[in-house]
Amino acid sequence: MALRRDPGVSAVCAAPGNPGIAQQADVRPVDPASAEAVVALAADYAADLVVIGPEVPLVLGIADAVRAAGIACFGPSAAAARIEGSKAFAKDVMAAAGVRTAHSEIVDHPGELDAALDRFGPTWVVKDDGLAAGKGVVVTAERSAARDHAAELLEQGHPVLLESFLDGPEVSLFCLVDGETVVPLLPAQDHKRVGDGDIGPNTGGMGAYTPLPWLPAEAVAEIVETVVKPVAAEMVRREVPFSGLLYAGLAMGQAGPAVVEFNCRFGDPETQAVLALLDSPLGALLNATATGALADVEPPRWQDGAAITVVLAAENYPGRPRNGDVITGTGPESAEPNTEVLHAGTALREDGALISAGGRVLNVVATGADLTEARTRAYARIAAIKLAGSHFRTDIALGAVENRIAIPSA
Repeated sequence: MALRRDPGVSAVCAAPGNPGIAQQADVRPVDPASAEAVVALAADYAADLVVIGPEVPLVLGIADAVRAAGIACFGPSAAAARIEGSKAFAKDVMAAAGVRTAHSEIVDHPGELDAALDRFGPTWVVKDDGLAAGKGVVVTAERSAARDHAAELLEQGHPVLLESFLDGPEVSLFCLVDGETVVPLLPAQDHKRVGDGDIGPNTGGMGAYTPLPWLPAEAVAEIVETVVKPVAAEMVRREVPFSGLLYAGLAMGQAGPAVVEFNCRFGDPETQAVLALLDSPLGALLNATATGALADVEPPRWQDGAAITVVLAAENYPGRPRNGDVITGTGPESAEPNTEVLHAGTALREDGALISAGGRVLNVVATGADLTEARTRAYARIAAIKLAGSHFRTDIALGAVENRIAIPSA
């Protein structure tokens, strides 16, 4: 865990935690969506800093409650977290900031759906306007599939966002943001679809890697100047300044970067790869952001080499996953050099056995001198893990290794 590698961090408490993080942190069974419970835990623990990870507590305003209690908190206010919680809000902010993104329309009534679909295509992008954990998106060349997904969302009472399709490979860029101060981390690339070769439905992410050998060296600076800084400035102008981690998911097309989505927090699986190469103390960076001192800290330092994350998913994910199966092979006896197994959807059975308890069960993280070495280590490590019915992609970062990824030329 990156925070435990920070010499300035004396103790870490995680809530609600899992069997993996329990090996490195004090785990408390606290509901992260309860402001009262989170504030009480932070006070009881005499926490110097609270770091809110998931999007739901942020959208619910847990960061506001922590700050109101006089405790430093890394994570945006509920008002600023709408950049992820409402795609319509994000689109409005981008329009005001002059940031490139897909043309879009909101559909909130079934009677409007067919006419709206006719204004898009031949590739349709259909999104749930609210939080959907990365799985509320369908990208398809079949109008019937787009309509079915949109109709299902509307039946559930969820407004639908239709978007034009953006060309070019996608880039994930995490940025520490403190008002108008923006500090980028390493760019990464996620693999959203469930199957090798980018087939099957979207997921919360099946793996990621960094750095991106196909991305021009100046691209990060361009994204910061043309996307992240204008959005941060617009939120300050609206009196909802962003403080925390702003994730920009971008398509790198012929006309330059265009925003696919914003998230208001660190997200799987890119975080695991990016932080694996971080050489600066993470706690100091998060605390500076939370206390309004980000402009005063040195830029993050990075280790040489590359990092890759491969997700081990439960049977039937991204549908309803099968849970309760025993997991073996995660211990140090199966360790490959420069690898780590991070828990996501795991639990302990009464007899002490490690079992699956979610869709994305584990993340195998590996570093190496280059992507080829990192891939070799990651896949050797994941091969030792046994979970009935589980699956993982075998092509994480393979396109980059084989030089098959390129930004379209004008």
